[in-house]
Amino acid sequence: MTVERQSNTINMTSHPILIDGEWRASDATGTFSACNPTNGETLADVYPVSSQSDVELALQASATAAAELRALHDRDERIAAFLEQFAVNIESRTEAIVAAAHLETALPVAPRLKEVELPRTTNQLRHAAEAARDGSWRRPTIDAKAGLRSYLAPIGPVWILGPNNFPFAFNAISGGDFAAAVAAGNPVIAKAHPSHPTTCRLLAEAAHDAIGVAKLPRGTVQMIYQIAVEDGLRMIADPRLKAIAFTGSRHAGMKLKAAADASGKAFFGEMSSVNPVVFLPGAVAEKQDALVSEFVSSVLLGTGQFCTNPGLIFMLAGAQTEAFIQSAVEKMKAAPVGALFSELGRRSLLVAIETIRTAGAELLVGGAESNGPGFRVENTLLRATARQFLAKPREMQTEAFGNSALIVVAESLTELKAALETLEGNLTGCVYSAAGGSDDAAYDEIAPILRPRVGRLINDKMPTGVAVSPAMNHGGPYPATSSPHFTAVGVPASLLRFTQLESFDNVRPHRLPACLQNANPTGKMQRYIDGRWTSDDVS
Repeated sequence: MTVERQSNTINMTSHPILIDGEWRASDATGTFSACNPTNGETLADVYPVSSQSDVELALQASATAAAELRALHDRDERIAAFLEQFAVNIESRTEAIVAAAHLETALPVAPRLKEVELPRTTNQLRHAAEAARDGSWRRPTIDAKAGLRSYLAPIGPVWILGPNNFPFAFNAISGGDFAAAVAAGNPVIAKAHPSHPTTCRLLAEAAHDAIGVAKLPRGTVQMIYQIAVEDGLRMIADPRLKAIAFTGSRHAGMKLKAAADASGKAFFGEMSSVNPVVFLPGAVAEKQDALVSEFVSSVLLGTGQFCTNPGLIFMLAGAQTEAFIQSAVEKMKAAPVGALFSELGRRSLLVAIETIRTAGAELLVGGAESNGPGFRVENTLLRATARQFLAKPREMQTEAFGNSALIVVAESLTELKAALETLEGNLTGCVYSAAGGSDDAAYDEIAPILRPRVGRLINDKMPTGVAVSPAMNHGGPYPATSSPHFTAVGVPASLLRFTQLESFDNVRPHRLPACLQNANPTGKMQRYIDGRWTSDDVS
């Protein structure tokens, strides 16, 4: 919730905020503008820093919308219609949305924004629409003999804070958290990201138009651009807010989590991951050049600003490992240096690199500001022994969010396993092993150590790239996320975060939610699974 480039002077030409179904002038305490990361220049659009009175209006409208949504007999159909229309609206405004995101993030128009991320975003919205319409994620359960019924119901108003690295697919007003929260029947208050507010505004306009078409309550989707830290913490404590979803740094995430825990709120945060990759000797021997190319390409993709960026590499000592490292250094030197999203991102990356160096790692290449325009750090590769890693594992696991990676070289499989056992929780963990089977014995010892420490275990490919699939887990043990029980990607599992279990005891049938009115004279337990009712004898 840090405000960069903020002015204390209220600029009345700043863009309005979306509150209770209307674009209205903010009761602002200040203004800010985004920067062009490629040259560091301030962009022309001015956006407000909202006061507590704006927050109060948003919370009240969201609480009203939550009650109205619960009362709608055709809520699921209306929500599905909204999500589908929203996807259509985004697609019809592709050129403007992509142009804004490119200007604000420096991410390439093609293929990244226009051909990859935007279609992924509309695909997520349509998957969420299907889930809303289907309803099986509610897991209705009927025990007629005991007179009990239960299902998952909407949790209530959700505040979503998105990251800067995926301006569409993880945006607070259009991304996976947004789609999941709305599909589960909840109103959303989105906080725009200060690095790409115009992108957020254009997406919010598309969402607002879709709300009108679907005839959902006015306060179902709202957006403010920025608020002071104290107002954000006060917002979390407000009883009208029921859940918070956050993607960003561990530092900010832990502050939000502490506030949520203190007020008993559900908090779902994706916060930090170095995504360990193990290259076993047989794999390196089979295709060293290809693996070096895969590694360097993945580390530098999007200037390394992926939550699944491979930031920590483990290898066993040997001549082939030395050749691998030397080749990687040369490729990192030769590759162009991309722009980071912000000056804050550049400073944070340099601090992280220095932390790893101070812990004992050797700088092989990079490690300093680049001479290019905008916000840039030289492509960076560091090296440490497993013994050095084991001496300071916490510092060595510092997330260097950007175009940087650390290679840890172990003298034996025993030493490598010891290093892996110190790993914090991560979103992903990967093992490359020989196709011919020479690494199988080592794999069998490594995988059981890695498996409980990562959300997604990968073989023989880099972790960058998250498929939108029901089987995906884009989560992991702390500090990758605030809880290992959820995924931020993959319908219907991602919806379950924004629900509460509601049970009905001896409630008359006509007073039950529609999905629990299933007649069951046999006394058997019934559960709705995979689109059909199943029965278990509970006598």
